[in-house]
Parts: sequence; structure tokens; C-alpha cells
Amino acid sequence: MKILGIDTSTKIATIAVIDEDKVLGEYTLNQEMSHSENLIPMIKELLNNLYIKIEDIDLYGVAIGPGSFTGLRIGVAAIKSLAHLFQKPIVGVSTLQAMAYNLPYNEIVIPMIDARRDRVYTGIYSWENEGLKTIKADDVVEMEDLLNRLKDYKSIVVNGDGSILYKDRLIDSLKDVKFATKGQNICKATSICELALLKYNKGQVDDFYTLAPDYLRETQDQRELNERK
Repeated sequence: MKILGIDTSTKIATIAVIDEDKVLGEYTLNQEMSHSENLIPMIKELLNNLYIKIEDIDLYGVAIGPGSFTGLRIGVAAIKSLAHLFQKPIVGVSTLQAMAYNLPYNEIVIPMIDARRDRVYTGIYSWENEGLKTIKADDVVEMEDLLNRLKDYKSIVVNGDGSILYKDRLIDSLKDVKFATKGQNICKATSICELALLKYNKGQVDDFYTLAPDYLRETQDQRELNERK
């Protein structure tokens, strides 16, 4: 089984193809949100280099957020179109869960994506019996609130652009916090693929008609509409 996974929920676009045993290929570009221009050419180039036809992909995985509203719409729409066109299963994966998946065998993993205005998208995860467990579901929280929550945990490792942005505050507030390496700070498409396969094997498949980004907060247009009501 060949799995194609993508993530466009941040400034970084990443795509990968794996089978059930190994990574076949992965591309990652940090080009300031030019996903609409780069995503499809990236997919074509990776598949061409692997000598794989798009119709030979058996399962599609996509990061559904949280993250950039525009980036998420581009990625989810692209993968839904491919899954629909070739009538293949599709699985949506939390961006934060995929980031936590980069850091196996750590007791407590805190992925953090900058949500602006002193807030982050985050969740609390742990590894138990070589599997990733959700302790606290994904949410958007004030940074001060998160720091207070994390004081109850030991052996914390953090990753994501939020951990870089708020590194000094994390160090000042938490006694035992570790920071991921550069390669572990982004959502990897290989993690999207692996999590999509795990969910698929459990029968957790999404409908390509109804799968939608999980923004965790209203878009600016929706907020402005609500304020006018």
C-alpha cells in the first residue's frame, strides 16, 4: 500500500510517499506560504522521481489543522480532489498530533504553533507502549495559561514555531523543558502518512465530500460577520 501525505498548515509545505515498510520520498519547502504555486508541482515531481503514477496511490493523508486558514484550504482541497478523482480513501490528521509524532519515546510532548496575539495552538501528548496518546486535545490558548498548565508536568519536550517564539518564557517558567532540533520542529509529511495509515487500519477513514480543515477558531471573515449581527 502506498500512502501520499501532505501538510500545508504553516509556512512550510511538505509532501511524502511511504509504503507500509519504509519512506519512499519526502519533499519539504519553506517558502513563505506559496502553497498554491508549489503544491501540485511538488507532488508531480516527487511521484515522477519515484516512478509512481498518481493513480497508484492507495491512501491519501492530509494535515487538517490547526494552522493557516489559507494554507489548510489549499492542502485539504487538493487532496480531496485527488481522492475523489481516483476514488481512493482519505484520512485527515491533526497537524499538532503529527508534530508530536516527530518526537517518539518522550514522556510529555507539547507541539506549539504560533496563533498570534500571545496565543498558540497546542495539545498535550505522551508516548505509552510505543504509541502516541492524547492527554489534552488540541486547542488555542493564551501563552500564560499554557505555561501555568505545564507546571504540573515533568520531562517536557516542545516543538513547533511557537516553541521557538516563546523559548525564553518556557525556560523561565518551566524547570525541566527540552527543545526539539530544527528537523523536528516542523510537521513532517512522513508523520502524516504514518498516522493516516494507523487510522486507516483502525477503520477511521474520512469522507472526501465532508472532510474540512479544523481551524480551532473562527476565520476573520466569520468573526467580522458575527460582530455585525
